[in-house]
Amino acid sequence: MTATLPEGRYPASASRRPVSRRIQTLLLALVLVVGLGIAFVGYQRFAVADVEATALTFDLVDDSTLSITFSVTRPDSERDVVCIVRARSRDGSETGRRELLVPGSSAREISVTSIVRTSQPPAVGDVYGCSTNVPEYLRAS
Repeated sequence: MTATLPEGRYPASASRRPVSRRIQTLLLALVLVVGLGIAFVGYQRFAVADVEATALTFDLVDDSTLSITFSVTRPDSERDVVCIVRARSRDGSETGRRELLVPGSSAREISVTSIVRTSQPPAVGDVYGCSTNVPEYLRAS
């Protein structure tokens, strides 16, 4: 049992020509090249420059204060960076944190000492990280 379609209601055959395989490949390659170009430009423009920070020493001043000395190495020594240092208690929880502006200088690597106030007795101090994206509230006016 075959169903017959009413005449004139449906086209007898598709009138569209299929896109050739070569044109599909060229369009795909074009989309890939444009996408990679946009990704490359975005990375170059918005990527954060690598800033390395290493904790050198820390001293437990009292039950609510820690002094930490760390070194900062940046690719462009004239550029300001922001670093976050923190204090942790014996159980590893963060008990104090401080953001520091490290102003540009002529030296590529510099040492910085900071005091961190804590909510519990500190056990260790470390550098959480550094970045060249300095927030406006830390910039000198």
